[in-house]
Amino acid sequence: MKNLKRELKITDDGSHTLFVPELNEHYHSTHGAIQEAMHVYLSAGFHFCIQDPIHILEIGFGTGLNCLLTLIEAQKQNRTVIYHSIELYPIKEEHIQNLNYTDQIEGLKKGLFSQLHKAEWNEEVKINENFTLKKLQGDLCEYNFSAKYDLIYFDAFAPDIQPELWTQDIFEKLHKCLNKDAILTTYSTKGIVKRALRSAGFEVKRLPGPPGKRQMLRAKKIKTIPIQ
Repeated sequence: MKNLKRELKITDDGSHTLFVPELNEHYHSTHGAIQEAMHVYLSAGFHFCIQDPIHILEIGFGTGLNCLLTLIEAQKQNRTVIYHSIELYPIKEEHIQNLNYTDQIEGLKKGLFSQLHKAEWNEEVKINENFTLKKLQGDLCEYNFSAKYDLIYFDAFAPDIQPELWTQDIFEKLHKCLNKDAILTTYSTKGIVKRALRSAGFEVKRLPGPPGKRQMLRAKKIKTIPIQ
């Protein structure tokens, strides 16, 4: 996947996503990249959690959109966010420079999006008084997390594209690095995903999905892993 071609595409809400022709896969919903991110990860995740400070783990840094929107919301709500994001294949500078999120988000401070991408990998970087970012360059299947989290944005490529990331083993690994009553949100509602989450010790709830998608999932950590 490292050397696959990525093309810039406009989604229905005017915001950019990236398209990988060889996989026939977009980084975001074609119905609206910003709309999807706000709905699945901010409204169903960040706004749902009451912890302050809140520790967030994102699976798939991608274009940095989820991170950017969380930073903006943290500033609006004056909440402290410690944000970790794991990505095996960071996107190229040419794509970062052409993404139009700064034009699409009203009132966004110039240079803030670029600051997120310029932050050193594998180091904690204080973006502002509300937001600390650590981008982890690595493979989720092999990475051993030492931190504990309150919220996971699970934004990997679809189960058909990256089936190895949507397994019971992966969700068990994530279950172990979550604090009590922590949650995970994701766009995928496939049966194999729900079963893997439940088997890994999550209580799974279906929620209304973003534009173009009927449902999404929010999973809550429960104390014990159910006996099969």
